[in-house]
Amino acid sequence: MRRRQLGTTAALLLGLAGPARAQRRPVRLVVPAAPGVAIDVIGRLFAARLSETLGTTWIVENRSGANNTLGAAEVANAAPDGQTFLVNADIHLMARQVMRSVPYDPVTDFTPIARLATAPMVLVGNPRLTPEGGVAALVAAMRAEPTKFAFANSALGAMGHLATESFKRAIGVDSLVVSYRGTAPALTDLIAGNTALMVAPLGSALPQIADGRLRAYAIMGPRRSPRAPDIPTIAEQGLPGLDFTLWYALWAPKGFPEAEADRLNAAVQALSAHPDIRARLAEQGAEPVAEDRASFRRFIDAEAGRNARIAEQAGIVPE
Repeated sequence: MRRRQLGTTAALLLGLAGPARAQRRPVRLVVPAAPGVAIDVIGRLFAARLSETLGTTWIVENRSGANNTLGAAEVANAAPDGQTFLVNADIHLMARQVMRSVPYDPVTDFTPIARLATAPMVLVGNPRLTPEGGVAALVAAMRAEPTKFAFANSALGAMGHLATESFKRAIGVDSLVVSYRGTAPALTDLIAGNTALMVAPLGSALPQIADGRLRAYAIMGPRRSPRAPDIPTIAEQGLPGLDFTLWYALWAPKGFPEAEADRLNAAVQALSAHPDIRARLAEQGAEPVAEDRASFRRFIDAEAGRNARIAEQAGIVPE
């Protein structure tokens, strides 16, 4: 089965492999974040598999800073010759909502290739500061004393921030949101009791949920997670429409040939079917996406529109 899968992937990539071998230049995969975070791990996973299949070298280059815009700007300015790609998370679409003078348009200045993976988010609380009894009990407590329930947030405009603002709006409570430089410091402050709540990546929060340092209230998505089947969704608890799932994707610069982009999308989908990649993604609390480029474009348009509306409603402004 594995040999058959690898053969299928090789065939899909044949059109891309020829020019790459002829040029004998490494392909640059820019990660606009620090080594070790989910974007980096997922990007390196796919880069390694594409290197094996193509017979060329994909080099991951970390260009972190400015809410992921520094690395993205580098790719936006690169030639669309198949030598430079970007792997980024959902915050890519929020660039102009959270940063002043972003030198690119996150939608029109890139060629979308494929979503690589998605990962669920979970509403969690510090057990010393939040009530038992599920979302209903939490909402009642927040409405009674909203100033006692500050939210930690990994970054301005991140998916967790959008989920937090939407949750607040849905229940009619205006609690404080405190932004940090990443998920790890936000969770650290939450566990210490400096904040009460957070919408966090499930993979990052699960160890603390398991050992009792965090209380899990709800999965912020359309279905329960196989990794935590006992945590109900937010919709199951009476608040539908709060669907906020992390996602990671691959882009090329604007002008990258459509036929090449289609072939690379098909290759990513084939690679995503491999059991080893699925297992490695599961270690990150993620799962692969099977989606053609037309579907990915529709997803981007819908997501960008929704995110912009949430940002406007929440008063999120560029910094």
